[in-house]
Amino acid sequence: ALRRALVAQKEQFVRTVAGKLLTYAIGRGLEHYDAPAVRSIVRASAADDYRWSSTILALVKSAPFRMRRSGS
Repeated sequence: ALRRALVAQKEQFVRTVAGKLLTYAIGRGLEHYDAPAVRSIVRASAADDYRWSSTILALVKSAPFRMRRSGS
């Protein structure tokens, strides 16, 4: 039942996962100005039939990820 629910809501699921992954990757919470990057990640994933590799690749190409500050 969970799988069917997730498959029925692919875009919403990818948007949520992308937001959580981006939060972890950049080491801070998402702000309103991160919304275009999340939308871009979702669009890239949708264009490739929501493949996991597309989501990750779009995330690492996103501006928030590329512009993050190192912890040191």
